Amino acid sequence: MKLENIVAGVEGAEPLLGMREAWRWSPMPRFVFSLALDSERHSAYQMNTIDHFDQGLVTAVLEFARERHLAGKVKDAAPFAVAPGFTTESHGFDVVVAVPPAVHQYHFGRDNALGERVTGVFPAYSCEFSGRETLEEATHRFKRMLRPTVVGRPAVPYLRMRYENTSTGSGSTGVSRGFTTTDVLLRELALLEGAVGSFVEWENFRGELWHVTWDGSWHVNGEIRKEPLTESAVLSTLGCPGS
Repeated sequence: MKLENIVAGVEGAEPLLGMREAWRWSPMPRFVFSLALDSERHSAYQMNTIDHFDQGLVTAVLEFARERHLAGKVKDAAPFAVAPGFTTESHGFDVVVAVPPAVHQYHFGRDNALGERVTGVFPAYSCEFSGRETLEEATHRFKRMLRPTVVGRPAVPYLRMRYENTSTGSGSTGVSRGFTTTDVLLRELALLEGAVGSFVEWENFRGELWHVTWDGSWHVNGEIRKEPLTESAVLSTLGCPGS
């Protein structure tokens, strides 16, 4: 069966105004699903929103994904296909990101055949992606951290960190840096003072690394500083808007 017929037959589906070969429907309260066929009509792009449906943003994202042929660029080996050059008047997003079925899992358990032909898309910030994410990492970020359905969300920086604090007895597990949030990074940096032998180390989306210790003086990447990094200076290392 043709993909457009499958989508048009989804319960509650209606044409998405302002865009050809596109539909929207609300499978449950708060959610709106929007889907548009790609230019070849063999696959589709889907953007989901919660609580607030911004039709201008949704159609802009779907049109951008279609024009950039993002469906052909997503792979399980490189699960985030990040397309730069996206802009809107009312939001600060600067990229559109596409993810494969293995990450978004849309329609799985209800209509697997449709789900396998859908590429998930959402607007985002370039500072949220490194291009080095594994499938497991991308799935974790997509489902647990980025909140791609929230159109008014702030940036969630790509931030990997490891730490050890001799005073609190807390620390990360193993030698690898794990994904975390800025509040955790700021908290652990604040707890460093007075904790000799402790450290906090973090990495941004560009792969740039910072290593901070305290031994009576502050050391940032091996250089002695009189004062610790300010909150604004720490956030600026992550390269996100407003930081």
